[in-house]
Amino acid sequence: MNKIKKFNFILPTLVIILTIASFFGYKASKNMDNMIPYKTFISEVQNGNVSDVYLSDSERIKVILKNKKELFTENPRTLNFKEYLLLKGIKVHEGGAVSPYEAVPTAILLTVIVATLIYFISRKTSSNSGAFKLSTMDVSPEKDWEISFDSIAGNLEAKESVRELVDFIKNPEKFTKYNARMPRGVILYGPPGTGKTLMAKALAGEANVPFYAVNGSDFVQIYVGVGAGRIRDLFKKAREKGKAVIFIDEIDAIGKKRDGRADGGSDERDQTLNALLAEMSGFKESQGIIVIAATNRLDVLDEALLRPGRFDRHIEVGLPDVNARHEILKLHCKSKPIADDVDLYKIAQMTVYFSGAKLENLVNEAAILAARENSQFINMNHFDLSYGIVLAGAEKKDRSFIKENDKKITAYHEAGHALISKLISPENHVRKVTIIPSTKGAGGYTLNIPPDRIYHTKTQLLNNIKVALGGRAAEELVFGKDNITTGASGDIENATNTLLAMIKYYGMFDSTGLLNYNILDKEGISNNAAIVEVCNKTITELYKEVFNILVENKTKLDSLANMLLEEETIYDEQIEKIIA
Repeated sequence: MNKIKKFNFILPTLVIILTIASFFGYKASKNMDNMIPYKTFISEVQNGNVSDVYLSDSERIKVILKNKKELFTENPRTLNFKEYLLLKGIKVHEGGAVSPYEAVPTAILLTVIVATLIYFISRKTSSNSGAFKLSTMDVSPEKDWEISFDSIAGNLEAKESVRELVDFIKNPEKFTKYNARMPRGVILYGPPGTGKTLMAKALAGEANVPFYAVNGSDFVQIYVGVGAGRIRDLFKKAREKGKAVIFIDEIDAIGKKRDGRADGGSDERDQTLNALLAEMSGFKESQGIIVIAATNRLDVLDEALLRPGRFDRHIEVGLPDVNARHEILKLHCKSKPIADDVDLYKIAQMTVYFSGAKLENLVNEAAILAARENSQFINMNHFDLSYGIVLAGAEKKDRSFIKENDKKITAYHEAGHALISKLISPENHVRKVTIIPSTKGAGGYTLNIPPDRIYHTKTQLLNNIKVALGGRAAEELVFGKDNITTGASGDIENATNTLLAMIKYYGMFDSTGLLNYNILDKEGISNNAAIVEVCNKTITELYKEVFNILVENKTKLDSLANMLLEEETIYDEQIEKIIA
């Protein structure tokens, strides 16, 4: 940045210097070419060859001969010089003359100097006014009336809660008659990609009002007061429209709980939050302006934001269930050439814990695969492949670098996951097992699809840990304890996270009690040693159970691994035959 500033200063300065040098160089060379001695000039006067002389205070005077030739000679500066010339019949001009050849360089020089001065003045003015412009919000109302509540599938409860607000915006007088206050703000919270922004756009579209969309990070600045100024400017623009929807995405960037510190960054964020609170309190019920905010972390927001009179309604926009996923898939497939063999409900059953954005990505990847093959329709095979791409990445085409021993390790590792899942969690659907490495770094993977659940029991969570440990246990059983590999790193991480959640949040172990250890940590009360001890003891017992199950079902494990080595990818029907 400093280099750019220096360049912007040096370049105009060089232009001026070069222009001035060129100008005087030109004049000097022009004068030197036509310069004659004073004695020669007197001789020309006496011979009657001079028609005009231009007198000036400079060192040289200009002479024009009768043949129109221009000459220069020294200025004698004598008192009777003009009289002498007049007596010889020569026209004398006071103050000199400027020819077109001299006027053009002079004009260019003046133009360059004036332009450079204007350039520097304008830059200084813009830099001075830049500080004031920082406080203005560069946002224009969006008008995309194609988006309505019909464009949103799933989240019926959230959609109905937001739909009520349309009447508040369109006919605020209706509620004023009953002395009912319109909700000033709505917070949409939930996992990423569930359609919070789409919900806000649909509200503005149904109400047919301007939609101001900003991000919480737009207000975060290093200059104190800028964020607060932008908040005020945004609400001022919305008020000018009369009725509007203001949407603030990622509001946790400015709305986190205030900690009372007085350092610069915290102070700026607090001022911005205070400005938002003040603006929302200043609404009139009849204005028809509503603020919608979106966040993935409702728990970190300041309590003053969440109280009635600010953000009155808190609406969860959660992950879709199987029926909602089916509707979302139908919505995204409506404009695409889908083959008759595609069972969207089956895909909806496969896509547990998929958000609306992830489902759209799944359909889009399938469409890209079909286009790549120049297929007439998007078929079920395309969806199967796109499912693997979304979850684990695309399959690597060149697999010649993989050694046979590595393939065998991967085959037994994935077979261990699949077998444990089928034996202890039969409600899970093992859709696919592959030992083909993916572009996301996986050497292979087991597609284990759990059913839709509202709650998870302790047994189910422990079974999930056992499934995660199945790969490592299979490696130890087949290759020996000294030949276990790094392939189980992700499995161990998942198992550890599940165990910690059971202890720290869900209170599922007697030895650690019904306590939330996150709260204890915040209060400076920690019991980390006991937690580590319970985790280690539990996971050791679970691992022994998994190992013993694989020992008892070694034949099935070998069959699964051998089939994987032969075919590289096997599906649920083939797995069922081996297990049965």
